[in-house]
Amino acid sequence: MKSAVITFPGSNCDRDAVVALQKFNCKVQKIWHQQTKLDDDLDLIVVPGGFSYGDYLRSGAMASISPVMQEVKRLAGKGVRVLGICNGFQILTESGLLPGVLMRNAKMKFICRQVHLRVENIDSDFTNKYKRRQVIKIPIAHMDGNYFAESDVIKKLEDQSLIAMRYVDCDGNLTDSSNPNGSIFNIAGVFNDKKNVLGMMPHPERAIDQDNGSKDGIGLFQSLLW
Repeated sequence: MKSAVITFPGSNCDRDAVVALQKFNCKVQKIWHQQTKLDDDLDLIVVPGGFSYGDYLRSGAMASISPVMQEVKRLAGKGVRVLGICNGFQILTESGLLPGVLMRNAKMKFICRQVHLRVENIDSDFTNKYKRRQVIKIPIAHMDGNYFAESDVIKKLEDQSLIAMRYVDCDGNLTDSSNPNGSIFNIAGVFNDKKNVLGMMPHPERAIDQDNGSKDGIGLFQSLLW
């Protein structure tokens, strides 16, 4: 698989994404945000986590108008898979590739810890190696992870099975205490209409080695590769 990982000023998880992809023998291009042309034969584009442009103005807002994002939009429109992780999720919503917004965490504090997720939809190139409603453990590290969308958007996400993952407790139950940031209906990740774009706040690239606390992110990369 041929992939590209975008780096913006302030990205800090781009190397993690590269390491994760290379672990599965994926060919990886490292792309600087000012690049104006991406290869047409890419299979995957990763928009990684971090604090692009220092989160000035609004998280992901400035990165969303970087030159490379026009190419990301073009290739996403052609069906190339795009994975936005944490700040990458914020960038994808700001650029219009995904619905909704990511707001300041409900308790107004930065959160860095392991959380449990329930995989809601396995009918995608990102999640097909998981079982439906499987509970997985993935780390989060964010200040602006509170997902929100208007009621009509939420209805569409529900009706078309475009909610990828939700925050749950270890038994898979949706609870207020298992929602780390206040996201509406515990939403942790969403797809676009064609399900070739996924944005998620948790970091699967940090969950591929048990020494880091979990290997549950492997399923996502295996889904993409096989």
